[in-house]
Amino acid sequence: VQLQASGGGLVQAGGSLRLSCAVSGRTFSSYTWGWFRQAPGKEREFVAAIRWGGSSTYFAESVKGRFTISRDNAKNTVYLQMNSLKPEDTAVYHCAAGSARMISTTIRLDSAYDYWGQGTQVTVSS
Repeated sequence: VQLQASGGGLVQAGGSLRLSCAVSGRTFSSYTWGWFRQAPGKEREFVAAIRWGGSSTYFAESVKGRFTISRDNAKNTVYLQMNSLKPEDTAVYHCAAGSARMISTTIRLDSAYDYWGQGTQVTVSS
């Protein structure tokens, strides 16, 4: 599976960005999809995930109510819509793919994901 993230950039606080993760190489519907981020000097952290069927989504508390995750099966693409951005959202954002049978207790762990795309930088100015 190959993952290609895009859509990052520089935005003012309160603004919005939509990240895209284009997927190729395997059956799109066979995976759980996640977004993680890593700020300078910090550990990589979970942001959001979506089940292969798209019916279940998961969010970090820090982004709940501001970010949404979705998928477009026809385009083999996963999206992360980020609204009301804050300076603390500044990080490199990575998309990842893991087993469709991933259990809920591990969905927020980066070790549960098998495939990773390169990151896209998001910078939020105050």
